[in-house]
Amino acid sequence: MYIIDPTTNRIQPLQVKTFSELGLTERNHLQEWLANQPDALGEELLIIQKEFDGFDDTRERLDLLAVDKDGNLVIIENKLDDSGRDVVWQALKYASYCASLSKLQIIDIYQQYLNRHQPGTEAQTRLCEFLDTPDIEEVILNSGNSQRLMLVAANFRKEVTSTALWLLGQDIAIQCLKVTPYTLGDQLLLNIEQIIPTPEEQELRIGMSAKEAEEKTSNVLRKNRHPIRMEFWEQVLEAFHNSPCNLYNNISPSNDHWLSAGSGVTGCPYNLIFGQKFIRVELSFQRASTEENKLLFDHFYAQREALEHSFGAELEWLRLDHRKASRVQLAQEFEGYDRSNWPDMIQWLVEHMIRLENTFKEPLWSVIADLKRLMSAAQPTDLHAEHEDL
Repeated sequence: MYIIDPTTNRIQPLQVKTFSELGLTERNHLQEWLANQPDALGEELLIIQKEFDGFDDTRERLDLLAVDKDGNLVIIENKLDDSGRDVVWQALKYASYCASLSKLQIIDIYQQYLNRHQPGTEAQTRLCEFLDTPDIEEVILNSGNSQRLMLVAANFRKEVTSTALWLLGQDIAIQCLKVTPYTLGDQLLLNIEQIIPTPEEQELRIGMSAKEAEEKTSNVLRKNRHPIRMEFWEQVLEAFHNSPCNLYNNISPSNDHWLSAGSGVTGCPYNLIFGQKFIRVELSFQRASTEENKLLFDHFYAQREALEHSFGAELEWLRLDHRKASRVQLAQEFEGYDRSNWPDMIQWLVEHMIRLENTFKEPLWSVIADLKRLMSAAQPTDLHAEHEDL
């Protein structure tokens, strides 16, 4: 890895270090870094426990336990300068132990973790947000033999990489990620690179797995909630067509728990949400840049009092620092799958979406027109340039 010096138009190598040279440890450093920044491993992961020891009749502890966006458990084993010979066997043991964990057990494990590190946070709520699912009843966790293995180390022995490649051939989801510390003066830098499988191989495998999973579950989904959602959205769209709101005029009903309409601003849709226990209207900030989403949210949050006065009620403001998107919403409790409630639910959605659009339409267009200036004001130019150089 090199640092670029734009003044001299030269590159300078960073100094490669070992963790032991730097006095860094697995538990107090590498594990803490990944627990607090799991997307450094190349994807969105939700850490649900660390130093997990909930295995019957053993005293073993796995380093980090996570959930991926498909609800699979991810066993993360960290080593420092050397992977050792037995890391694959160790991870496979933990995967076998975790294979029997039920959804309720996983929720309890995560709640224990949150009680220690984020008191007052509900595991069910965070899981639903992370998995983009409205109700915990619809969340599928740890299905079948879907457990995944992530091995993290500065160097991997040949017997480890050879075994990992063989396991991939047997459709065992395993990844090897090489972590390399560097120094730049007094700064410590870390590079994380996935070496098994290569990104191209992993993309192909994910695509094939997703197709197989879709084929296996499609028949079940058709028999339960999909037809109900389709029927509900058909009635909702009919009501919108007969209302002053034009947002959903060109939208078709779907099987999803959400129905989205463009606001006229890229990446800022208005959403209707249909859950088992509630319905919701929301304005979502989900542009390509996390920085833009947070900036838009902060801009409107600073005008919260005036916007809520215009809307006529208090709104729920969710910056969602742990996620890329942010949103402003209002929810109402209903027994969603009780069709006798649908007329009241539909009336509520139409009324409150009209109010939401009227509240944010002009302010949203105005701030987007001035977004470039706001971005520049929010981030000092010199600091931004420095980060680009690194």
